[in-house]
Amino acid sequence: AREGGDQGAVGELTGRDGVGTAFDREAEGGGEARDDEAASALALGDGASRDEGQEGKESPFRTRSVEENLDLFTRMRAGEFPDGTRTLRAKIDMQAPNVWLRDPVLYRIRHAEHHHTGNKWCIYPMYDFAHCLSDYIEGITHSICTLEFEVHRPLYDWILENLNLPRPLPRQYEFAKLIPSYMIVSKRKLIQLVNDKVVTGWDDPRMPSISGMRRRGITANALRTFAYNIGVTKYNSVTEIAVLEHAIREDLNRVALRRLAVLRPVKVVITNYPEGQVEDCTAGNSPENPEAGTRAIPFSREIYIEQEDFMEVPPPKYFRLRPGGEVRLKYAYIIKCEEVVKDDA
Repeated sequence: AREGGDQGAVGELTGRDGVGTAFDREAEGGGEARDDEAASALALGDGASRDEGQEGKESPFRTRSVEENLDLFTRMRAGEFPDGTRTLRAKIDMQAPNVWLRDPVLYRIRHAEHHHTGNKWCIYPMYDFAHCLSDYIEGITHSICTLEFEVHRPLYDWILENLNLPRPLPRQYEFAKLIPSYMIVSKRKLIQLVNDKVVTGWDDPRMPSISGMRRRGITANALRTFAYNIGVTKYNSVTEIAVLEHAIREDLNRVALRRLAVLRPVKVVITNYPEGQVEDCTAGNSPENPEAGTRAIPFSREIYIEQEDFMEVPPPKYFRLRPGGEVRLKYAYIIKCEEVVKDDA
């Protein structure tokens, strides 16, 4: 698949900051929350903090001063601490009914090379922190998520509202996943097919990826029609694959240029047509779109038809070519079978 090809296949995306720029601005957001006493740098070595969040117990480090938090976060960012020994957590409400609001982790230490930024960073934002800020940085107004993120929305809103950000702020909206019948759409399962060499790659025509569907001949307009037809819902359900197939056929029927092919040929000799003469018959390129124009199909003394279009001993109501019978050739003349000539086979 060509670089950037999947985006162009379905439409233009908005311009984005680079990953490095996003990390810079997210770190600024972490520092801003910390200066506003809305975040605390906490020691985390044995996983006790996670249990405290589930049970609603406050961390013993929750009352640290802003100055101490600032110092710890600066040292975290400088790479002073090893992995897992410090995190930056939001100070919200340890008694909140929604466990995602119980002082969630915003940043953790991870000394690992990033595929975009290299070794520039040793602290990385957690998904919930990066999600809302990335949306804001990229100018997204409606952040569309699946239903499992509904419980994360209060944290999404809290982070944005507690930072000194110019309005308007992005909003998160949830909807049910698209689950087509007979189709795997889980990235975790699909990447296993790629890694195990079950398919040739993400652009394998059997894959439900954009590049795979493009190689399969599915058009962007068919996908847009499919999305429009199924709509948006908050109820989990399975969408029949026939709905997608109908959208594909409907689109291809409008835009595909028609061509004829004979797969199992039977030779037909027009005995009363001059030898050596070739005549062009006019055929439309698309019955659904007259603007698609026409093409010329050559007609001569010898032509070929499909085996299934001829029977020597036909059943009742057989309206194709048979001994003594007449048929009209598409775009050409009416012919009559006068004789059947067979070879030794």
